[in-house]
Amino acid sequence: MTDHLPHQHASQNFETLAIHAGQAADPATGAVVPPIYQVSTFKQDGVGGLRGGYEYSRSANPTRTALEENLAALEGGSRGLAFASGLAAEDTLLRALLVPGDHVVIPNDAYGGTFRLISKVVERWGVQWSVADSSDPESVRAQIRPNTKLIWVETPTNPLLGITDIAVIAEVARSAGVRLVVDNTFASPYLQQPLALGADVVVHSTTKYMGGHSDVVGGALITADSALGDELAYHQNAMGAVAGPFDAWLVMRGTKTLAVRMDRHSENAARIAELLVSHPKVAQVYYPGLPDHPGHEIAAKQMRSFGGMVSFRAAGGEQAAIDVCNRAELFTLGESLGGVESLIEHPGRMTHASTAGSVLEVPADLVRLSVGIESADDLIADLTQALG
Repeated sequence: MTDHLPHQHASQNFETLAIHAGQAADPATGAVVPPIYQVSTFKQDGVGGLRGGYEYSRSANPTRTALEENLAALEGGSRGLAFASGLAAEDTLLRALLVPGDHVVIPNDAYGGTFRLISKVVERWGVQWSVADSSDPESVRAQIRPNTKLIWVETPTNPLLGITDIAVIAEVARSAGVRLVVDNTFASPYLQQPLALGADVVVHSTTKYMGGHSDVVGGALITADSALGDELAYHQNAMGAVAGPFDAWLVMRGTKTLAVRMDRHSENAARIAELLVSHPKVAQVYYPGLPDHPGHEIAAKQMRSFGGMVSFRAAGGEQAAIDVCNRAELFTLGESLGGVESLIEHPGRMTHASTAGSVLEVPADLVRLSVGIESADDLIADLTQALG
């Protein structure tokens, strides 16, 4: 239903695009990093004469434009849009593409904020939703209704690290005439590019791996089709939850090192997963890099490597899981993920509290790790003492 056009920079490799796409030297000074245009309005050359297309920073800002071009290149898309947060991006997408009476299929494991937005906010606006196991194409197909407009997928999922075959679900969506949205936050475009596999829109919380330093909150939408990109850009301006120039600049600083950071995140997470699998205090490990993970072969096919997120269930139950979180020292107890420092959290009481009592409720004994880029030996030592 869309033409998946290759990006104009497609001949360059990812690491090169990350540093150069949208990052031309400043024409006025030669500055090699795009300036922070901390400005609200722009002088016009006569009434309606916009210099470079800029009039007001909600509508467009040169720093945000640089980031948006960078994001589009990294995902191989035709249009990138930067928002104030991942949820601002999701809200704009949902309100742009859905009207009262429409239906969306959501995954049975997903970020708690996404579930809250759909089930508590968008539902009140008259949008219907139902849940499918997106790792099972037939489960997704069974939930499609005549009024379905979107299929929403996370892969890997948050927090149970489930894997969806994007190309297969894209075909399910295409055959039903609906759009496929993929939240690519856990993988990042370095590890996985959903648009190339048939998705229509990619969603990111750029707060996470794209920014990478736990110092900025942001979100993004990237589209394969330029017309859809234009439609979303109209709503971005109309709704106004845009990334500020300094936030856009911080995310751009992060994307430059995304490739090297993701390599280390993935290497460290693989070692952590190996420790957990053999540990007597651990009942189950969720990591797509493990050969016995049900989505391992699909992840190996569509991802460059398996990422930095690892979850596990504590053998001693909920209190044991909480105790591990509290005893960790090098792993910082905190929400969010994707930063250079390692984080540990209890999803049931923290990031996924909004799913309590729902079909997306997470196990009470679950611990989620965002494995950083510190020394893997030091991380293993800390986790070993925390497990007791």
